[in-house]
Amino acid sequence: MYKSLYKVLLVLTVLPILTVLYLVGRTFVADQFVIPTWSMAPTLVPGDRVVVNKLIMGARLYTDFDFHDGGQKLKSVRMKGQRKLKHNDIVVFNYPQVGDRIAFKINFVYCKRCIGLPGDSLSIVNGHYRCNNYEGVLGLQAEQDRLETVPDDAYDAAGMAVYPFDEHVGWTFKQMGPLYIPREGDIMTLTAKEGVIYKSLLEYEMGKTVTVDWNTDRVLLNGKPTKRHTWQHNYYFMAGDNVHDSMDSRYWGLVPEEYIVGVVKLISYAKDKETDQIKWERVLLGL
Repeated sequence: MYKSLYKVLLVLTVLPILTVLYLVGRTFVADQFVIPTWSMAPTLVPGDRVVVNKLIMGARLYTDFDFHDGGQKLKSVRMKGQRKLKHNDIVVFNYPQVGDRIAFKINFVYCKRCIGLPGDSLSIVNGHYRCNNYEGVLGLQAEQDRLETVPDDAYDAAGMAVYPFDEHVGWTFKQMGPLYIPREGDIMTLTAKEGVIYKSLLEYEMGKTVTVDWNTDRVLLNGKPTKRHTWQHNYYFMAGDNVHDSMDSRYWGLVPEEYIVGVVKLISYAKDKETDQIKWERVLLGL
């Protein structure tokens, strides 16, 4: 009788402790996400379970839990991390766009590679990423080599168009930029081109409607002309390794630093999406 009672008490004591440790670990240390698409292939494939290290940048703690499907302003603080993001880090982040504005949606996350950091000027030249602050290869060389061989006439203008989807800018997925990636504290002169490129970011930071007058080369906030802006946040350019088939910053723009969950360092295990069988060759695979 006493042994049975002891076991019950032990379970009642240990289970809550384990539950708390689990939740604390997910909040402050690491979490796991499932890769649903081929956008990061061949590095990550559908069915991979990736472990996201939150200690690198510091865990993000919500200060407001009023989440809803329409998106809202993210209210959070970030704990001190080990370092900032680096070029080529694989990152999990909240997808930043809700409709035509930057807004936060809980548990709506993407996984991409960090191609551009705050303060970088990033370009795509013949399908290859080029950055003024990084001399190495960004992303996967072989995939970008394949993209370079795609003839331009394989797509119409709409098919090749990328962010900000404006004929005055005229960028394509093979020829883009240079795009300056805003850094907190930077002061930027605003012309019509900047107004178009950074429209969603300016509206996110200022809470005002941005319009552009190409005839007078002006940016207007709620109808009032403005000539410069001091950036309040850091931003990042995220892209999939599968440059042929990835919905990423080339199409929806930049990611605010506050939206970053953490850095992927490990595939814990993977399941085949067709058979639901474990892929043993992708168990405990470091990245």
